[in-house]
Amino acid sequence: MPERSLPYDTLDLQQAYLLIKYRMDHFIFFDTSIKNNYLTPREGETKLGEVLPLCTSFTELEASTVRYVIIGIPEDIGIQANYGKPGADRTWSAFLKSFLNLQWNTYTQSQNCTILGQVDCDDLMQEAQKILCRTSGAQPELGALVSQLDQRVTSVIQKIVSNGKTPIIIGGGHNNSYGNIKGTSQALHRKIDVLNIDAHTDLRHPDYRHSGNGFSFAKQEGYLDRYLMFGIHKNYTPQYIFDRYGKEKQTQFKWFEELMGGSRAYQLQELQKFIAPLQKGFGLEIDCDAIENFPSSAKTPSGFSLTAIRGFIGLLKNQQVQYLHLAEAADLGDGQVGKALSYLVADFMQKESKTQL
Repeated sequence: MPERSLPYDTLDLQQAYLLIKYRMDHFIFFDTSIKNNYLTPREGETKLGEVLPLCTSFTELEASTVRYVIIGIPEDIGIQANYGKPGADRTWSAFLKSFLNLQWNTYTQSQNCTILGQVDCDDLMQEAQKILCRTSGAQPELGALVSQLDQRVTSVIQKIVSNGKTPIIIGGGHNNSYGNIKGTSQALHRKIDVLNIDAHTDLRHPDYRHSGNGFSFAKQEGYLDRYLMFGIHKNYTPQYIFDRYGKEKQTQFKWFEELMGGSRAYQLQELQKFIAPLQKGFGLEIDCDAIENFPSSAKTPSGFSLTAIRGFIGLLKNQQVQYLHLAEAADLGDGQVGKALSYLVADFMQKESKTQL
């Protein structure tokens, strides 16, 4: 791997050993020195990042009592391999700047989560840039990098779920759905169900890996059982997907066009009915392409409002959600993307409650 600047001011021998060991596993653990780069303390207030417990190794995570484990995937290789717009690599940093500075109060669940760190994507991002600078139409070459990333994501998700925790995955393209599904499946030793709130099915041909076929590969390789898609846009679904999956019982669609004229209560009722087949828990994928006018790899002028998505999470957090993935957001540097994702993560971690339909 190429050398990178270390995020630590000082290292003792044990810390240095752990850093080298886990860099070999392509994961960079979050620690106090990194956290402090994002914190903005204010007198008389307590920010979430000031009381957030940290785990700087998988051994510490295993011993921890936290329920939620937040990780970042700062990459947009899969998006560019699928002809999408870059920018998802910056989302993890934008999220940290907002999330760590949320107010600690009666309603936040700071003691029940940890920020574990990020999948190390630097070497893959550098190689992707070289490929893109060298030639156009390099999507299959980028796909080879996505396959390497798959292994890294799968490994960390498998470790988190095996420890009885719930991963919350921020950033990167929807290509990372594959690693989330495979890692969870391997940890649970069975196929898993997935609910995807998205404008697109991401069931494109499993030729080379990219952000549009993570679920295709997960189904093909036997990690994905039921696949439910909520809010899919008819205008952006290829006919071959209808032909192949339209009558498959394990694959179900709920069209956005059937939901867009309804009230919030109606949309929540439809979502509740739609997830009824998911009896044994499920992975929850939310593609920010589904949110109207949200900065993302495929920004849409027509979609769910952010407030509607918050309502969906309020309903779904009461289910047996095995992981949450917020994908495809593209930070513009104005703080809004990080703030929006922080709302969604905070909503997901709040104590179980009844959602008004």
